[in-house]
Amino acid sequence: MTFFLRKGVLLHVLFEHAAGYALFALRQVEEVSLLLPQVEESVLNLGKFLTLVKLVAFSPFKSAQSALENINAISEGILHEDLRLLLETNLPAKKKKVLVGVSDAKIGAAIQEELGYQCQTGGVVAEIVRGIRLHFHGLIKGLTAQSASKAQLGLGHSYSRAKVKFNVNRVDNMIIQSISLLDQLDKDINTFSMRVREWYGYHFPELIKIVSDNYTYCRLAKLIRNRKELSEESLEALEEVVMDSAKAQAILEASRSSMGMDISPIDLINIESFSRRVISLSEYRKGLQEYLRSKMSQVAPSLSALIGEVVGARLISHAGSLTNLAKYPASTVQILGAEKALFRALKTRGNTPKYGLIFHSTFIGRAAAKNKGRISRYLANKCTIASRVDCFSGEVRGPPSFISSKLRSLLGRIKPPRSFAYILLWFSNKYLSTSTNST
Repeated sequence: MTFFLRKGVLLHVLFEHAAGYALFALRQVEEVSLLLPQVEESVLNLGKFLTLVKLVAFSPFKSAQSALENINAISEGILHEDLRLLLETNLPAKKKKVLVGVSDAKIGAAIQEELGYQCQTGGVVAEIVRGIRLHFHGLIKGLTAQSASKAQLGLGHSYSRAKVKFNVNRVDNMIIQSISLLDQLDKDINTFSMRVREWYGYHFPELIKIVSDNYTYCRLAKLIRNRKELSEESLEALEEVVMDSAKAQAILEASRSSMGMDISPIDLINIESFSRRVISLSEYRKGLQEYLRSKMSQVAPSLSALIGEVVGARLISHAGSLTNLAKYPASTVQILGAEKALFRALKTRGNTPKYGLIFHSTFIGRAAAKNKGRISRYLANKCTIASRVDCFSGEVRGPPSFISSKLRSLLGRIKPPRSFAYILLWFSNKYLSTSTNST
């Protein structure tokens, strides 16, 4: 493959570096061979590469701030004044006889539109840019490899910091991490609690039937330790944990006639230590849930008031971000989380799922089976509206508490399931549509 330039046309190559702009011209303007072995040999060897290109001009950036402004302009396809000055000063006046090679098509379009020079990307330009990037510190007088590397590192950090600027009150990454950690904690606490029940059950098996809550069981295992040491004096402490005098009395009576085995003090110490860890995890989970609730009230107040903080957070996490969720149509939100069931139904030509993560909402759970699909469709529609209100309103509002209170009062007056979908539709049209119009 051979690339030909029109006779009399000069090919200039623009190269953007962290240190500044550089403009190069090709020495061989009639024909440039693009046969890969020859090109690679000339590009990798600085001596041979210098016979191919020559430096026309180099415009260093005045400061780190100037470099950041220029690189932002390049990434957005905008012709910066520094670049305009370099091109107008060093390119020939006869624009028809000049071809400018650029690595980015967007900046090439901006140069062609504003300055009138023909631009090209790919082909010979890509090979020349590769060679310039490799030998840049050797092509610019006074620039060392170390200083070029420092300039690239500094500009890279500045560019990254500028790109990740966000409103801390609207960041949804914290919600995604919180709900993922919350789900993981639920699994771990359940597993650890089962381990405490099995371990302590060797010593006091009757306690499992009396106390069903895992958190309460771990607190009792930590409190009781050796069941033989329980007495009437321990009754008050037991009541404080189980919050029931009859249940506390049942625990005391069961300890006196327990069929459990005796275990050594070192075993009790280990059981108590593990129970303390499970209790600590459970208390941390409660704090994490409060943190998630406060975050959702800041980031997605309308969505939280409509379907709850946990379900709303799961929708955001599954979508990847609040913006992605707001871009989804209502039909996608409805089955979000049920992708496996959907594709299995499509493959087997069975019935497609009617709901995904949205099923955990109390609206669908309280409805009859025949109305669940209809309600999930209505609810997904209004969740889409609520997420768009939260994402694109442009301001941080507090949670609209009147939404949930109005909905509860309506549900209390009208009995489900037949009119439940119509209640939800009327309510969401009245309150969410007005909030959309106001924003």
